[in-house]
Amino acid sequence: MAAIKSRGIHICYFSDENEIVKVHAGGEEDIDDVVKAARAALKGPWSHLSGTERGEMMRKLADLVDAATNELATIDTWNNGKRFSSAQGDVGELTGVLRYYAGFANKQYGQVISTTEKKFAYTTVGPIGVCGQIIPWNYPLGMAGWKISPALAAGNCVVIKPAEQTPLSILFFADIIKKAGFPPGVINIVNATGREVARLAASNLKEITIESGGKSPLLVFEDADLDQAVKWSHYGIMAKARSVYPQFIELFKERVKSCKIGNPFDNDTFQGPQVSKAQYERVLSFIESGKAEGATVALGGQRTTVNGKGFYIEPTIFIDASDDMQIYREEIFGPVAVISPFQTEDDAMRRANDTIYGLGAAIFTQDITRAHIIANKIEAGMVWINSSNDSDFRIPFGGVKQSGIGRELGEEGIRAYTSRRSVHVNVGNVL
Repeated sequence: MAAIKSRGIHICYFSDENEIVKVHAGGEEDIDDVVKAARAALKGPWSHLSGTERGEMMRKLADLVDAATNELATIDTWNNGKRFSSAQGDVGELTGVLRYYAGFANKQYGQVISTTEKKFAYTTVGPIGVCGQIIPWNYPLGMAGWKISPALAAGNCVVIKPAEQTPLSILFFADIIKKAGFPPGVINIVNATGREVARLAASNLKEITIESGGKSPLLVFEDADLDQAVKWSHYGIMAKARSVYPQFIELFKERVKSCKIGNPFDNDTFQGPQVSKAQYERVLSFIESGKAEGATVALGGQRTTVNGKGFYIEPTIFIDASDDMQIYREEIFGPVAVISPFQTEDDAMRRANDTIYGLGAAIFTQDITRAHIIANKIEAGMVWINSSNDSDFRIPFGGVKQSGIGRELGEEGIRAYTSRRSVHVNVGNVL
């Protein structure tokens, strides 16, 4: 339905800079309305379904999403600028997570707790209620799956706010939800700006789970398989052992040069445009900051276009960056890598942990003892050994320090959406 005050958000395809559509943006009254609808559903038909029935409905939704893979991926590529093949993978992530948590829907158990012979005690597990879920722009459908799936499995109702930059695939997903037979009010979607939602979220005490990004170190030691390290490192870079530093830089430059910047619908494109003009300008400002602070641009460092249009940025590699530079310490969220050598294992650990972030880290080495020691000492919620960023929905995802609160995915992911009630039964205490 249209927003009450009919404010709008303009959505563009940033490969050619043309506007796609204008969507309604909700305000406080709209959010109140969808929360009321969710609360009504929670007290109504949704609460009367068994866990098995909820799981079956989630599996049906996954089947319908599978059938619409190309449509959803096309919309995400159009709206987000990511490669079409990557967008197809995100749809697969959504259906995989739905099916995974569908299996948990009828397996939420309480427990009996032994106390004394005169007391019988047990716990029950139930939903926490209406859950507000904010979806980022980098993985609109995949992240939506991460959030709605455990919430639905636990019996909650949800209010989803897509990123203001990328709402279109989730709005299309809403139509599929209706076809799957979910009662009205169980899954609600409202467009709004992040500022509006943040203001409303701050109005009272709320339980929260947050993944707020990071600046993830990737450590390549002298005994690493450099070919594999280069390929995995294409996802994110921080530091390399000094002895392999020059060789790694050359290999990494060749890897980056081989990747095409282009139309995200082209099969051979590796990198599409930035998601918005604001993000485009933000990434460019980081590149200029790196140059101004004295880092060396080993590759790229300029804006570019495809057929004369688009918010494209050359893949950029910085070297000779000191640890206090902005490009070294802050999350850029764009095609910018900072490669820096370390001297020793202790030096690598100290520098990897010298950050306000703690989302992920990666280690490349053939020394499995070293790998496990570092994995247990590094201050991150997730650590990869000889790979990078290949997350799996069966494994908990989340960070420490300023990279987040709580965990998503895996069995841990459903706990944030459940409440536990303790029941004390007197079977013999007499006053």
